[in-house]
Amino acid sequence: MNKLLLGDNLEILKTLESESVDLIYLDPPFFSNRNYEVIWGDKGEVRSFQDRWSGGVEHYIGWLKERVEEMHRILKPTGSIFLHCDWHANAEIKVFILNKIFGEENFKGEIIWQRTNAHNKTTNKLSPLTDTIWYFSKSDKFTYEPIYTNLNQSYETSAYRYEDKRGKYQLGDLTGSGIRKGESGSEWRGYNPTERTRHWAIPAKAIEDLTNKEKIAEMSLIEKLEFLLEAEFIVFSQNGVPRFKRYLDTSKGNLVGNFWTDIKNVQSQAKERIGYPTQKPEALLERIITMASNEGDVVLDAFVGGGTTVAVAERLRRGWIGIDQSVMAIKVTEMRLKKPQRDLHDAPFIVQLHKYDYDTLRYQDAFEFETWIVGQFGGVPNSKQRGDFGIDGKTKEGVPIQVKRSDGIGRNVIDNLKSASERFDKTLFEANKAAGKSIGIIIAFSFGKGAIQEVARLKNHDGVIIELVTVENVVPIAKKPKLTLTCNDLGLNAKKLREIEFIAVGESESGIEFYAWDFNHEVENGFKADVMIDKVGKQTHAFKAGSYKVAVKVVDNEGIESIEMITLKTNGVLETENL
Repeated sequence: MNKLLLGDNLEILKTLESESVDLIYLDPPFFSNRNYEVIWGDKGEVRSFQDRWSGGVEHYIGWLKERVEEMHRILKPTGSIFLHCDWHANAEIKVFILNKIFGEENFKGEIIWQRTNAHNKTTNKLSPLTDTIWYFSKSDKFTYEPIYTNLNQSYETSAYRYEDKRGKYQLGDLTGSGIRKGESGSEWRGYNPTERTRHWAIPAKAIEDLTNKEKIAEMSLIEKLEFLLEAEFIVFSQNGVPRFKRYLDTSKGNLVGNFWTDIKNVQSQAKERIGYPTQKPEALLERIITMASNEGDVVLDAFVGGGTTVAVAERLRRGWIGIDQSVMAIKVTEMRLKKPQRDLHDAPFIVQLHKYDYDTLRYQDAFEFETWIVGQFGGVPNSKQRGDFGIDGKTKEGVPIQVKRSDGIGRNVIDNLKSASERFDKTLFEANKAAGKSIGIIIAFSFGKGAIQEVARLKNHDGVIIELVTVENVVPIAKKPKLTLTCNDLGLNAKKLREIEFIAVGESESGIEFYAWDFNHEVENGFKADVMIDKVGKQTHAFKAGSYKVAVKVVDNEGIESIEMITLKTNGVLETENL
């Protein structure tokens, strides 16, 4: 299942299975000789960044190297890594990290991305306009798909200047450099390529474009040339040189190399902009993911930041894992993933925080919760939803686990698990009973008196041990932050739209991290943020006449969130109703 994981990426990477990821993109904080660099500004990020550069570039390289070592371990043999950096430490990163861990023989390219243009302001050095993205594979057998871009319009006009019934075309060679023996050096219709130190080389595309490929394959070289001439794929120049017609509609475009100037940085008015200072454009990640992975592959970003990598991976039908130790990074990425209308084909994803609120866990999709909580317990979830005897997973030793997404579990659940465990694996049931071990485990939010008494009776009278585990014993649970929402009518603006000022006030023991706003909230579609990052809790928005639901979300420093909604009508006067 796709995952957003909050925490130190080194510690989380150590828990991931070896050779389980197909593609890694990482955009770590650049080395800039500052004491620390803070993007989001939340407590988790500050704690991590405070001493990152205190020991200079050696300290930075050591910090990054141990993380890349773990990434190498979890990368599949056919996988690749793309490491995004700038001029401050790109040389050290290649020499002391990537060459040593992945091997110089697996270096696949230095992508130079021109992210900006030169400014008019002059300095005493050349302006840095580019970033470096180092590209390494793990082995000599790796996933790679060439990327092509559209032809430049002026080039298309000048190069494809001929036209016939098939369309626009340019003239290309039917020969290659160097003399070859045999048919490749034969004379045809008065032209001998060997006289020009060349040999016949019929483009493969000429064969692909014709329908009777099998017939052509059986022909001699001269017969192929005659066939192409008859099919009007060959014309002769004034000096008798045969030329081959290359048609515009068969061109793939320009093959992308390592110098990328066609992808611009995220502009201030771009729809994808979320307010993250170092946000990378989706087009950049789309090119990387398309080039180095296939649908269904797993993409990892251990510095998820603004969430571009996982958002693009989701859109391109890849699996993904995103890691960051910033609460804001994880929660903003979660909202970014939920903003598009998700459909039945979208894979579910989980968000793993340090603490979880009761309401979110208690009322989420049952199967998703069962899968998640079994994994958190250290077990293996059951992929089936039917015919499983009511078993939702098992421990690594095979002991059945049953999950109940409810409170006050009664005695009947205990009886059912005992019977299900015996049917599930009778041999294991008898062995665990004889050894005085648990024959089954139930995970629930709370257990009633009847369930607790029945567990005690089974142990004392029948020698059958069933383990009762509360959700709070598996993952820490926190209280939701309190949230109030009020609004003020500011009257009509110059465009005759009614301007409303909204004020949100959140309270949490851990402190408030940020607010997000949905100004046209549809309950059935969930929260879709129009404003993702608001550190103050105050927004002004203009509305046409009509009825609206406005929702605000507050996120505290633990990542726990609350939502408040208000209904307003703006027909001449403002009417509001809190929901």
